[in-house]
Amino acid sequence: MSKSPSDLIPTPEARRVAPNFITEVIDADLQAGRHTRVVTRFPPEPNGYAHLGHAFASYLDFMTAQDYRGVCHLRMDDTNPEGETQEYADSIIRDMQWVGWDTSRLFYASDYYEQLYQFAEQLIRKGLAYVESVSGEEMARLRGTVDQPGTPSPYRNRSVEENLALFRRMRAGEFKNGEHALRAKIDLANPNFKLRDPVLYRILHASHYRTGDTWCIYPMYDFAHPLSDALEGITHSMCSLEFIDNRAIYDWLMDNLFSEKETGRTPPRQYEFGRRSMEYTVVSKRKLRRLVREGVVKGWDDPRMPTISAMRRRGVTPESVRAFAAQIGVSRTNRTVDLAMFENAVRDDLNTRAPRVMAVTRPLKVTLVNLNEERMLSLPYWPQEVSSPDGKVLLPNGERVPAEQAVREVPLTRELVIERDDFSADPPKGFKRLTPGGTVRLRGAGIIRCDEVIQGADGEPTELRVTLLGEDAKASGVIHWVSATRGVKAEFRLFDRLFTVPEPDSEAQQFDPEQPGHEDEAQPVNTDFMRFVNPNSLVVTHGLVEPSVSRDPASARYQFERAGYFWRDPVDSRDTAPVFNRIITLKDTWVRKADAAEPKAESKPKPEKKADAAAPVRPTLTAEQDTVFARLRKHGVTENDAHMLAREPQLAAYLEAAGDTRLAELAPWVVNDLATAIREGTNRVGVKELAALVTLVAEGGISIRIAKDVLAEAQTSGEAPANIVDRKGLRVVSDEGQLRAAIQGVLDANPAKVAEYRGGKKGLTGFFTGLVMRATNGQADAKTVARLLNEMLG
Repeated sequence: MSKSPSDLIPTPEARRVAPNFITEVIDADLQAGRHTRVVTRFPPEPNGYAHLGHAFASYLDFMTAQDYRGVCHLRMDDTNPEGETQEYADSIIRDMQWVGWDTSRLFYASDYYEQLYQFAEQLIRKGLAYVESVSGEEMARLRGTVDQPGTPSPYRNRSVEENLALFRRMRAGEFKNGEHALRAKIDLANPNFKLRDPVLYRILHASHYRTGDTWCIYPMYDFAHPLSDALEGITHSMCSLEFIDNRAIYDWLMDNLFSEKETGRTPPRQYEFGRRSMEYTVVSKRKLRRLVREGVVKGWDDPRMPTISAMRRRGVTPESVRAFAAQIGVSRTNRTVDLAMFENAVRDDLNTRAPRVMAVTRPLKVTLVNLNEERMLSLPYWPQEVSSPDGKVLLPNGERVPAEQAVREVPLTRELVIERDDFSADPPKGFKRLTPGGTVRLRGAGIIRCDEVIQGADGEPTELRVTLLGEDAKASGVIHWVSATRGVKAEFRLFDRLFTVPEPDSEAQQFDPEQPGHEDEAQPVNTDFMRFVNPNSLVVTHGLVEPSVSRDPASARYQFERAGYFWRDPVDSRDTAPVFNRIITLKDTWVRKADAAEPKAESKPKPEKKADAAAPVRPTLTAEQDTVFARLRKHGVTENDAHMLAREPQLAAYLEAAGDTRLAELAPWVVNDLATAIREGTNRVGVKELAALVTLVAEGGISIRIAKDVLAEAQTSGEAPANIVDRKGLRVVSDEGQLRAAIQGVLDANPAKVAEYRGGKKGLTGFFTGLVMRATNGQADAKTVARLLNEMLG
């Protein structure tokens, strides 16, 4: 007997990804029969190495698919030949495999170039695309402003035949870069600038790392990404929140190229989740490239970098990366994650994986004056409190043995080394290590008393002469040690956080709208973040490690007692000259005095279920449903939303109460934000209250992002969304004095850009607007900002 799609919905205990607003949509889609399997995709751009942000995004894509017994594609969104390389593509594939993902379903957007081109011609033939011949700056000017609709280009009404001929000549390489572009013909008056005739193709005479010089026109991300999803049969396309406005282009392309009538299948839909940035680091690949280019780090795999390649080289395990990604949680808002959350995930993993041995990273010589011959000690790899339920523990070679068998031989010789910091001639109060005349226990070897301190010419101690005492002596503390004559010489690389402040991007932020609108690149740009680089992010020392490690495999990870977790550097370490990377310290050394709270944690997901699938087909509407569908489409509701509303009477009934007013604006909110609550009978926001909120957005009273947060709060509290906006003071800032101050701060921080604007580069208006919006937390009145910018820039 065949199973229904709803059978694919995992039980709560079987979920690897914690329930969230996207899984609620997937559950509803399967229950309603809109899809018969779940197909997701992880689509990095190969213009840099994958980083920890990709770990979270890929976890969401791959694990969501696994939870629903579906599949996830790894696709290189390689539509921008400038900066994309085979090295980057290979590194991403390698990193995704290391994290633990199945990369057998590997795709490249560049493989679809011919199909994408044919789709562009199809739009031209439908009268939905045209060849533009004005300059880029003029195109930006013609798009209008927040309070003025766009102006049609003189080339907007070219005939289909002329557009096809010009587009084919563009492909043939007859024109220079920027001479022409292909634009969609949508709506120049739309408040969403993304729909004001966006560019679909640009001329770019650049060699592509896979297609070479075959093409001199390349599709834009907003064109190639949705169509690649549709070609691959993706059902749920998840991306970060800055692409919320791009969803309108996504839906427009689906309606006009992949409608149910044309394909017989439910086209994919886009869902946006909050981006996760991390404290004490940057994840913009533009910034990471700069760190590499300027020699701040020694390559993309430098263990101080937040790249996955760097984590692998540092010694972090894929299990801890997945555990970290699982803890972050999915929400509708952007959040900054405390780096301690990642570090603690690494510690938790290594605590039961890394046997304990001794190493001295900053040696101070110690002579046991009453030890005349070498002794061989048998010391345990693990403390008694660390063991599995079966009583077994790991050896450095990965073998599991009973705890009592997990021991190694450690030579105790007349000459030892201890950590220089474990001795003080003038100890501070509470010092529990070695002092002149004081006693301390050597780990596993006995108690010693310091009888004599030998000093160098600089007055610093160079040798301690001590006596080994009996077990009846008292000791102030315990320190580790290594034989000076039998220990293995080694280099120790003590890595720490790369930046000295939690948010190195927080000052002098800039936003560059001229950069490609890709998920990996749509981030703030900060020319000053480099001044926060931690000068002590790498400290190299030389010391000794106990000789037992020389017999262990290179992949062994250790806890060097009291020093941290380490492993051999896989690039620079040699059998005769080992180099050990510190993976992580034993404790968080960055706990802020003003906030010694535990790291912020979000809900933990639950175990996983495995995968399989078949092809998605949109269910046929009944005659009654078709009537509802036709009415909604007549009022401007997108095909995807209309189909869903027509098939679900509860949703349609909720929207029906609004009459014919603003259906096209209300429908996406019902489908994307209220559907689950309406189905479950828990909705606390009436359609009139929703309409009031949507009106605030349409009139520029609040931003879409604020509106979504307010709507979520209203569902919890039952308070009208508009009341929440007023109570919290979330409306736009329109006070001219306040806005002038914000604008002046932006202009003062960007004199070079101001000069470029006044020199004729008027396209920078969006650049300045973005900065002012950031300075006012997105609450600045866009119309007033536009007017004041025009006035103050001259």
